[in-house]
Amino acid sequence: MMSLSVRRTLAAITVLGAGLAVASASVAASADQEQEQKPRPVRAGVVGSAEFVLPYHQDKDVRSFTFDARAAPYSRPLPGIPGGLPTDARGRVKVSHYSAERDITYTSEGRVDCLVTGVRTATLTAVITEVSPGGPPNVGKRVGFSVYDGGDGKGRSKDRVGFSWNGVNLLPKGTTPPEEAPVGTCMAPAPYAPVTKGGYVVTHAELPSPPPSPKGSTEPAGSSPK
Repeated sequence: MMSLSVRRTLAAITVLGAGLAVASASVAASADQEQEQKPRPVRAGVVGSAEFVLPYHQDKDVRSFTFDARAAPYSRPLPGIPGGLPTDARGRVKVSHYSAERDITYTSEGRVDCLVTGVRTATLTAVITEVSPGGPPNVGKRVGFSVYDGGDGKGRSKDRVGFSWNGVNLLPKGTTPPEEAPVGTCMAPAPYAPVTKGGYVVTHAELPSPPPSPKGSTEPAGSSPK
């Protein structure tokens, strides 16, 4: 027969175990709640579709850009930069140009490779992957865009766009006619063309620091070797 002292000891152990279990569950629940409440890092982006006009050339053509670009920092390895860059990005762009003279719409699409933002502003580049029949032979070419997110206007958008062709990215060469210069990543002129229909939303985020270095390395993951 179990003595009274033994029974009291077992009861005390049972109560202590139950208390520890409740405390552990409370700590786990608190940790889960903190994890849920912790804000996720904001990633830069540009989305939207809009028509615009050229301030220096009046015609009846209809031009529009559609953007769906999101930052993907340190995701595109380059020779000498195996960790990629803070401006790496993913997404698509679509260019549409209706020619009133020819009564035809030309389109092209591209893959976003770079994005950098400021407050209400962004520049991005994309490599053209598709061009509709009759369009310019731009497949494989990098083009640049800029966006100003002016917010909602009264009866008219205050947004603006810019792009790296139509005479804004020339390379003068002495007395010979200038040629269009190559476009580097994230390179684009200021957003000079007023939007007339539609609009864009720019989500700004600071360029993030490189991720931690792999084990055994003394260089940040996004840095180039010395």
